[in-house]
Amino acid sequence: MIKLLTVAEMALREMVRRRSVLVILLVLPLLFYLSRRGDHLGQSIRFVCLGLGWALSTAALFAGSAAREIEPRLRLSGYRAYHLHLGRLLALWVVGLLLSVPYFLLIRFDQHDVRYGAIALIMLLTVATAAPFGLVLSAVLPRELEGTLVLLIVFGLQMMLDPAGTAARFLPFWASREIGTYAVDHTDTGYLTRGLVHGVVFAVALTALVALASGIRLRQRSHLRLRPIR
Repeated sequence: MIKLLTVAEMALREMVRRRSVLVILLVLPLLFYLSRRGDHLGQSIRFVCLGLGWALSTAALFAGSAAREIEPRLRLSGYRAYHLHLGRLLALWVVGLLLSVPYFLLIRFDQHDVRYGAIALIMLLTVATAAPFGLVLSAVLPRELEGTLVLLIVFGLQMMLDPAGTAARFLPFWASREIGTYAVDHTDTGYLTRGLVHGVVFAVALTALVALASGIRLRQRSHLRLRPIR
């Protein structure tokens, strides 16, 4: 437990040192919200949740990439693979929850006649999904630019595809649309159930992928070279 908290603290310190990144994390969801606030109530709430997911996924991508150099030394110091990825996930989940609070309060006092409990659930599922999603990209893709491009593609599709279509269900943040419809339009609980199941499945699957991808990468010894036997 102490090693988990140590890795989480290291990840938090790394993010705090990047003040410009923190400013972007704070402002990006607000811009998403204001872009649709005027005459699209449902879309403004959905967009602020997508902005939250985009910001946290990007932070996770860069946090995972920044940890590549120090992870081998931590492994030699007795840290196991699950200490590293779970500790980093814990730090990112804390950042995501802290980032969600002001936006939940913004919706609470700026929007009326919506189900605020469902809005809180959207943000919770978004945070739970976005952190491992960014870490999976950092573990699978060798360079930050490639991961950033994948994020742009995924979130671009998330905004452009018809949420009622089948293809949209394979995207990681489709739950925000279903639960958002339940929260804003006061539809039946079927929307809530579908969104909850989708969000939980993606969050658990992506967390498992983080463990798998990180474990494979940490077992690699790219700095070692085998000499041919003569």
